[in-house]
Amino acid sequence: MSEETIDLMIEGGKASAGPPLGPAVGPTGIPIGDIINKINEKTEAFKGMKVPVKVLINSEDKTFNIKIGTPPVSELIKKELNLKKGSGTPGKETIGDLKIEQLIKIAQMKEDDLAGKTRKARVKTVLGSCIPLGIMAEEMHPRELSKLIDAGKYDQKIASGKTELTEEELKKIEEENKRLKEEVAKHKDEYLKRAKEISGQMKGKTTSEIRKKMEEGEIPHEIIDEVCPKETDKDSGKEDKKE
Repeated sequence: MSEETIDLMIEGGKASAGPPLGPAVGPTGIPIGDIINKINEKTEAFKGMKVPVKVLINSEDKTFNIKIGTPPVSELIKKELNLKKGSGTPGKETIGDLKIEQLIKIAQMKEDDLAGKTRKARVKTVLGSCIPLGIMAEEMHPRELSKLIDAGKYDQKIASGKTELTEEELKKIEEENKRLKEEVAKHKDEYLKRAKEISGQMKGKTTSEIRKKMEEGEIPHEIIDEVCPKETDKDSGKEDKKE
């Protein structure tokens, strides 16, 4: 079997007959329009994003296969909410809220990579990735939304594949995420204050002891690293072990 692989970077939904796709496909006798349509269909959900695409062409039986590469689910979630990173304390601090349409969108983006056999199962997989990031969904904990999905409450929306939000919905999401960001900033100041208090109270103690006390006080690791970074323990002459 003679198979050729064409690697491309395509903007979602905008494949064309130009180079490098056109010149590579032309000699094979496979209708380039069929390949373009399939690429655009599979990358439609990536509008505005560059997507890695592999076109596998069998020149003997004139068939082809399209494989779409995607970022990790966690990265797609953060992109939907314009976040650079997840929560430092996901069990206590929420930094964003996704709508069911956004979960469906991500599930469709990762359709070729997720293990779930149905769209509903893939949406639940995406939902599970929200938990360690400190992300809510439909204004509730992801586990609560998962139960409602199991109960069939969102069957119609999931089956429709609707991923577009109205201007009103987008505005509401923006306002909610702005509120959550302000809350996170406020909590960060509180954590910083507590961490500095502990550091001052434990003056003369080793770095490890101070960091342990901060952890017991449930201060996020990023705040601990900022106030009391890991370093060689000058008191004992031993380097702190990495956590």
